Amino acid sequence: MAPSMTRKAMSGLLIAAIALSLSACTRGKRDLEAWVAEVKARPAPPLDPLPVMKQFETFEYAAQDMRDPFAQPSADRDSSNALRPDPNRRKEVLEAFPLDSLDMVGTIGGGADVVGLVMGPDRVTHRVRAGNYLGLNDGRITAVYEDRIEIVELVPDGAGDWLERQARIALEDN
Repeated sequence: MAPSMTRKAMSGLLIAAIALSLSACTRGKRDLEAWVAEVKARPAPPLDPLPVMKQFETFEYAAQDMRDPFAQPSADRDSSNALRPDPNRRKEVLEAFPLDSLDMVGTIGGGADVVGLVMGPDRVTHRVRAGNYLGLNDGRITAVYEDRIEIVELVPDGAGDWLERQARIALEDN
């Protein structure tokens, strides 16, 4: 029974020490209250004056009648170039490939009824005639000869119009 007695005595001593330390916290409270009252009684420091607002020079915008630099060019302007790709035209198979990836591999027939043979990058050979389209730039075949295919492409000029550009695919000599 002696060990439990010591345990009880230790816990009682611990409780007494805690009570003593808590009672020590109340001492000196009067000094703190006096200091707080003195600080509150001091006059408040003056506020800094507001900064002076800078006066800006007024500007009157007078360019209402000029062309808007961010607007798209209007369709009613004088445009001598009426070239445009037909958005409703059904695309042909060879229009999926760039012109430089297509090879002329031969012809069939002769005279005005000649048919060109063009091989795409997919290694499939296609028959083409004047009026067919190929390449990425709306390239229309204008003529098929024994040694070449003449093409007219429509390319944008950067100002909203379209230009015709001549191109050709030549038969390679093997």
